[in-house]
Amino acid sequence: MDREQLFAYCLSKPGSEETYPFDMTTAVFKVMNKMFALIGTGELSINLKCEPSHAEALRSLIPAVRPGYHMNKTHWNTVIIDGSIPDDQIVDMIDHSYDLVVKGLRARDREYLAHLTSTQQPVD
Repeated sequence: MDREQLFAYCLSKPGSEETYPFDMTTAVFKVMNKMFALIGTGELSINLKCEPSHAEALRSLIPAVRPGYHMNKTHWNTVIIDGSIPDDQIVDMIDHSYDLVVKGLRARDREYLAHLTSTQQPVD
């Protein structure tokens, strides 16, 4: 998976937006103004939210998954995109991060996102 594919997948999530709150090079992907992914420059990596026990399990099993760089290390992982993790597993980690954030949203915001999902057109 390359940088463009990461950006495209993060932006494909319902209600996702790309922002640059820290600087003009660090992309922060948010849903309903809540961060679910962060992609910086340099070595290709993505910071993702993760359920704490799952985060620890991933770190112990996959060398390219580390405690979140400049993040709360209990709830965030940094995933190094170096080809050692299959793309479908990276997609699963992005989905998990997005789902955790959506789960914490207000009910009306979750309903809005559900509506977006139900009205999205399939991509050919």
